[in-house]
Amino acid sequence: MTRKAAWIEGMRLRTLPVSMAGVVAAVALVVSSGLPAAWGWGAVCFVFALLAQIASNFANEYFDWRDGIDTAAGRRGPERGVTNGVIAPRAMLAAALVTLGAACCLGLTTVMRGGWVMLPCGALIALGALAYSAGPWPLSRHCLGEAAVVVFYGLAPVVLTVYLLTLTIPLRAWVLGLAVGLWGAMVILINNYRDIDADRAAGKHTVATAIGPAGSALLYCAFGQFAGLAMWLSTGAAFTPAAMLSVIPMMLGFYVGAILVRGGLNGRQCTRLLALTSVSMFLTLTIQLIIYLL
Repeated sequence: MTRKAAWIEGMRLRTLPVSMAGVVAAVALVVSSGLPAAWGWGAVCFVFALLAQIASNFANEYFDWRDGIDTAAGRRGPERGVTNGVIAPRAMLAAALVTLGAACCLGLTTVMRGGWVMLPCGALIALGALAYSAGPWPLSRHCLGEAAVVVFYGLAPVVLTVYLLTLTIPLRAWVLGLAVGLWGAMVILINNYRDIDADRAAGKHTVATAIGPAGSALLYCAFGQFAGLAMWLSTGAAFTPAAMLSVIPMMLGFYVGAILVRGGLNGRQCTRLLALTSVSMFLTLTIQLIIYLL
């Protein structure tokens, strides 16, 4: 692995559609509602979401290495630059802090639109980006990874983007945020399914290590059904083409869930399913936005 490839892998491009999807979903909701909106803030939210996730990914790589959670011998997923000695640990930590700092600086501008309430919201998001892997009680190591994704990659980006665009928060935004969050939780669930053996050996407690491969497969399927239901309800329980896209996470839940139940997957196959979940999430919500715009 080259140094450049290690940095790109550290960003975890396969998962970045999760952060982008929340903003796209929020824009689609606002377009469908017909509310007047300050559309430029959508771009601010989009870049902020990307920077916050990249910072969280960098921090995860550094702190998992520091605490002995991530070892080269036990990895089933993609190679990690810090673990393999390609990237200096201090460089990865610096990258995490600089990227998070850039996100915070951008986030400060939202006070001009949303008021001072945006300060505690932004602070909580920044804290969450680090608390996922760092601090006295890392969320990802105490069976709270999926819950963190629902909050920070679902509810937060959707609700706050809708608020900055319209200065209102309709009930539909909370429901859609839940849908996006559950779909995002499917991504982290596959990641932890793949790493069950390594995480157990390292003493890392995830939902997947707690309920095992079969339980994880069933939970993935359940997340898909509830994500689809919430997505449909956020459209007003309509039967329009845009609303019918809500069947996609349901179908994905059954399809990938069935593959996971059968088991016998290697790390590369699990990573492909992770990418499928992440990319299908972004593409589905982007298509929904395009339909609303037509």
